[in-house]
Amino acid sequence: MDDKTWKLMIIDDHDMVRAGLKTYLMLEPKFDVVMEAGSGEEALRLLEAADEADRPDLILMDLMMPGMDGVQTTQEVLARYPNMKIVLLTSFLEDEKVLAAVEAGAVSYVLKTVSADELIYALNGAIKGMPVMSSDVSQALTRGLRQRTAQNTDEGLTEREKEVLLLIAEGRSNKEIAEELHISIKTVKTHVSNLLMKCELEDRTQLAVYAHRKGWVKTS
Repeated sequence: MDDKTWKLMIIDDHDMVRAGLKTYLMLEPKFDVVMEAGSGEEALRLLEAADEADRPDLILMDLMMPGMDGVQTTQEVLARYPNMKIVLLTSFLEDEKVLAAVEAGAVSYVLKTVSADELIYALNGAIKGMPVMSSDVSQALTRGLRQRTAQNTDEGLTEREKEVLLLIAEGRSNKEIAEELHISIKTVKTHVSNLLMKCELEDRTQLAVYAHRKGWVKTS
């Protein structure tokens, strides 16, 4: 098993980056760069055209590319070739991007500032299905998960309270809310008081901002 050579594909929209990665990785006897692509779209075309035996075992791909980015390409590749391993390589450490990459199915998310040895270590880990992430990436993933949890948390609001909250976010008055929901103004005021208490806020403006930050308000 240790003597096996793994077929590798490099996807990056910069020719020089691809050339540099290929030059280095071809010096590693364990890896054979069999494909290159300058975009996610090109990568999918090449994979589709190749015989199964010629397709790569592993893909090293840039995250930020014109057209289909690394996350979208990861999703498409794994939908068609679920056994393929993908490592995303990027200059950007954004919490949401790290989380999206992991959710898309990438084994590892590696910064371009890593050393050559660290990159090889990540690729070897990916072949085994073992995530390899720096402490910075791990922390970003944790923050992304916390933000996702916060967005999904509704502070124990009832369905009616959430309806009132969304109407507040639309700038509706108590009278308008009462008419919309077919309830009394007194009941609306009670809901507003409960919302302020549960969300630990002080006024209607803060409630409106809160609803927008949670992503509950549809913008069209």
